[in-house]
Amino acid sequence: MEFTSRLITFRISHYCEKVRWALDRISFPYVEECHLPLLHRLKTTPLGGSSVPVLVTKAEILKDSADILKHLETVAPPHLKLYPDLPVLRQEVQALEAEFNLKLGVLTRQWGYFYALQNQSVMKELWCEGVPTWEKLLFPIMFPLTCRLIHSSYNVHRDSASAAYRQIQRIFERVSDRLSDGRRYLVGDCFSAADLAFASLSAPSVVPPQYGGCFPELNQLPDEMVEQIQILRETIAGKYALRLYEEERCPV
Repeated sequence: MEFTSRLITFRISHYCEKVRWALDRISFPYVEECHLPLLHRLKTTPLGGSSVPVLVTKAEILKDSADILKHLETVAPPHLKLYPDLPVLRQEVQALEAEFNLKLGVLTRQWGYFYALQNQSVMKELWCEGVPTWEKLLFPIMFPLTCRLIHSSYNVHRDSASAAYRQIQRIFERVSDRLSDGRRYLVGDCFSAADLAFASLSAPSVVPPQYGGCFPELNQLPDEMVEQIQILRETIAGKYALRLYEEERCPV
């Protein structure tokens, strides 16, 4: 029987979306295994990991989105590679990807969870997409426990969400400044890992329709959150992220 790679995820996770986009872009064969937060540990712990995404290939187990993208670079066709050959451009792409991984993704998660966790029915829709039936049945039990863990682990509360949003705005301002000369991509003249990382990790703050997982409709979200999303969507960086989803995100 032919081996098929497995991608272990939370379907809604923007870090998982980053990897899913990269996999879909090069038509890499895989099966996505979605799980509820906390219950994912039943799958990742035996593999030596804790968080998602985890990509299990025939040759190795990759436990970080950046490592997964680097692995995919070794099998991608030349015209779909995400890192430029020119060392100076490659270095620039890697630096931007690292910044978005370590800062933007963390901030949009902290800010987004503050609002989204207030609505259990919305979170059920987001967290239960694609998970096994027995996990769906456990959602009412897991939700309050997971909420408490998220609030403590990610320092989620009103003040931290407000601070996170201001930092997201500053990152958007820097990206807007870079794009203000009319360039279509952040580095060079081709779509790269820097573009993919910005678009996917900013997704909770601009809610692109083409996102590779289930996002709530804006009318399901608190008015304050929707207002902040609309502000970010109107920036150069926000419009760029939405354009990348429209033009570059392969159907899933």
